[in-house]
Amino acid sequence: MTELEQHDGETGDFAAVAYREEDVWDVYLLPVALTQDFKGVLHALRQQPSISGAIGLMAVGDDFFVIVRVYGRDDVSVFLSDVTASVDWQVAREVMDYLGIDLPDDDDLDQVLPAGDLSILADLGLDEMELGALAGDLDLYPDEVLASISDRIGFQQAFQRAVEGMG
Repeated sequence: MTELEQHDGETGDFAAVAYREEDVWDVYLLPVALTQDFKGVLHALRQQPSISGAIGLMAVGDDFFVIVRVYGRDDVSVFLSDVTASVDWQVAREVMDYLGIDLPDDDDLDQVLPAGDLSILADLGLDEMELGALAGDLDLYPDEVLASISDRIGFQQAFQRAVEGMG
């Protein structure tokens, strides 16, 4: 059982928004229902008034995570940690559809295959290779990967405060 499952009581599912104003990061949780509504997450991120854009972090089950970065209304980058999640999760299928990627073949279901923009956080210090390695680390739950990412980028304290407030 992950730390988030202990807080939530059922699953570690969460959707959070991170944004930076005047060099200070803030993170808040979105309603847990948005972990199953990709378009809803996009809408919520577009409402964020941050000049530097907003970063959406979604952990779904023990299976996968999604990172979305929105600048303004139309500049959107998306990263899905594992395309094989689209077999079991509607929200992963929505992300795949948004990215214009076909569902994986049966031959691809035995490996972790990330999709989308691997450089989504490169300007913040998390390069493509590191994001790919984190996505492929089967020893980490999605919430643990997102916590690690928040540490690398510099908003771990705000992230932990938001997540600890789940319970």
